[in-house]
Amino acid sequence: MSGNPLARLWLFIGGLSGLLAVALAAWAAHGLAPRLGPVEATMVQSALTMQGWHALALLATGLLAERRAGRLVHWAGGCFVLGMLGFCGAIWWRVLAGASPGIAPVGGTLLMLGWLLLAIAGLRRPAGPGTP
Repeated sequence: MSGNPLARLWLFIGGLSGLLAVALAAWAAHGLAPRLGPVEATMVQSALTMQGWHALALLATGLLAERRAGRLVHWAGGCFVLGMLGFCGAIWWRVLAGASPGIAPVGGTLLMLGWLLLAIAGLRRPAGPGTP
């Protein structure tokens, strides 16, 4: 692994997000489920699914950032982090506190933007020695 600090950050946050997704899934299944209605249970499942997928996206972002240190990769990582916080956080807030901060659409948009930026970054030629 190179000395790219942002690549290490995306890998760290991705691993931590994956850990948190598994822990929250266990809590939701064993401790929270009896207190949830069907709508809230579906919302929790959606938040957990999105967090799990985007934890993997952050791991991919970190690995890609090792090879291509371009700004798009890092912008994608930032979008994934902020998008998870906005989308998943808003769902958890709604389920646990009964109030919706209204930022889930912004979070979802950031998640989509992150995927687009990651896709574009993947098409770009890596910068470095031997690259014309």
